[in-house]
Amino acid sequence: FGVGFSHIDLEASRQRGIIVTNTPGVLTDCTADIAMSLLLAVARRTGEGERQLRAGQWAGWCPTHLIGTRLSGKTLGIIGMGRIGKAVAKRAHFGFDMKIVFFNRSPVDDDEVRAMGATQLPTIEGILAESDFVSLHCPGGAENRHLIDARRIGAMKRSAFLINTARGDVVDQGALIDALENRSIAGAGLDVFAEEPLVPERLMRLENVVLLPHLGSATEETRVAMGMKAVENLIAFFEGRPTPDKVA
Repeated sequence: FGVGFSHIDLEASRQRGIIVTNTPGVLTDCTADIAMSLLLAVARRTGEGERQLRAGQWAGWCPTHLIGTRLSGKTLGIIGMGRIGKAVAKRAHFGFDMKIVFFNRSPVDDDEVRAMGATQLPTIEGILAESDFVSLHCPGGAENRHLIDARRIGAMKRSAFLINTARGDVVDQGALIDALENRSIAGAGLDVFAEEPLVPERLMRLENVVLLPHLGSATEETRVAMGMKAVENLIAFFEGRPTPDKVA
């Protein structure tokens, strides 16, 4: 009940009569906040700056010190325009005057999207070619495994940044590391990894990537709400009522 069900064999659960539920909706804002945190941190090189300062290596203000990338006026590409994708887009557009383009498998045309002036593009390649920042908000699992592979990373601008708060397996992690090492993209911000909690040493050595330990939903408010969702589903199950958040 109420777990990360992308790691559960849903078909096997159905065959055994096991009910699986999740906790939808409660982590939208907090995950969007983490995506924006990663976007800002990698663009403005704040992780590098803090490490340098704590190590006693900062020699004072300099006009060319840790020059980063401005967000305002840049293009943000969203892959997966669901609840979290929209929340990130709103923060980026209304907070930083960013242009929004997005890819979604089904058409998305509603008041929220129109208010942002967001444009739906027909292909992921179109998003990658146009965007200065690409933020992933699609489901994990077999269908989207390595959705962002070496070929698609190669379609990004050399000046672009990749942000992943979705699932680690959505990105070909080895191909991403190669691209970061070769500077074929500018950088990345990652809250998720292919084999959590393992993070490759090659990735940790890089300065042009910001790494977080899966903090997307890690606020007191969200974790309490997730727990209460799980409790509601349990109570409904044991009372013989339909579980409100059943996925299998």
